[in-house]
Amino acid sequence: MNVLDFGLAGLEAQLWQILYLSIRCGAALMAAPVVGGMAVPVQLRVLLALVIGMFIASWLPPAPLPAMMSFAALLAILQEVLIGAAMGFVLQLAFAIPLIAAEQIAGTMGLAIATSIDPSSGSQSGALGSYFSITMTLLFYAIGGHLLWFQLLVESHRLLPPGSFMFAPENAQGIVLFMGYGLAAAAAIALPVVLVLLLVQVVTGVLSRSAPALNLFALGLPAGVLAGIAALIIVMPLIVDQFSRIITAALAEIGRLVG
Repeated sequence: MNVLDFGLAGLEAQLWQILYLSIRCGAALMAAPVVGGMAVPVQLRVLLALVIGMFIASWLPPAPLPAMMSFAALLAILQEVLIGAAMGFVLQLAFAIPLIAAEQIAGTMGLAIATSIDPSSGSQSGALGSYFSITMTLLFYAIGGHLLWFQLLVESHRLLPPGSFMFAPENAQGIVLFMGYGLAAAAAIALPVVLVLLLVQVVTGVLSRSAPALNLFALGLPAGVLAGIAALIIVMPLIVDQFSRIITAALAEIGRLVG
């Protein structure tokens, strides 16, 4: 354990060390969806970043600090912001996957017009997307994903000491490939429900051809909504399993990024 000396003689150096170590934490907290939304005040995120920075300064080997107000310090700060933002951005991508799947399902069910305000981002989101987002957040906390993410954030200062890491093209390529994985996972989540709704639409189309006087909209829309809800109830265990795999893949990608 490194005992911090907060005497007046070394106060400036100690404050610079804590501030420098908390930059990566602050950037990650700003970009992460769990604590980076509107529900968590910015002041609380800044305070949490400073607390984590003080913990890192106390328990991890001290990293060489660049001179304050120097060009090297500016480059090091930009690098720390890039690493932290990348760690939060990967998690942001993981939480966007259920929203993409929900948009596909809601559009097929006819629920695209059912929107609400997402409290985490303040933007307008579909009702099914809000439901998937809440489920993903609860699962993230239930399996301890937040603890693993904070552990990776702290361990990144040991594996990648500040000022000793350059963001290589392989890291950016890994994030892009994870985006492709996210699109495939969203399609896998929405596929069973979309297939059921497609079958309902085919049956409705056959009925409309057999009985032209039948009101297609009065029959097709309620049947699609009921079939979609029933399909969601049936495949919900598979959807939760997909959510768990997405969280695991996101944490593995963050671990590969910092390791």
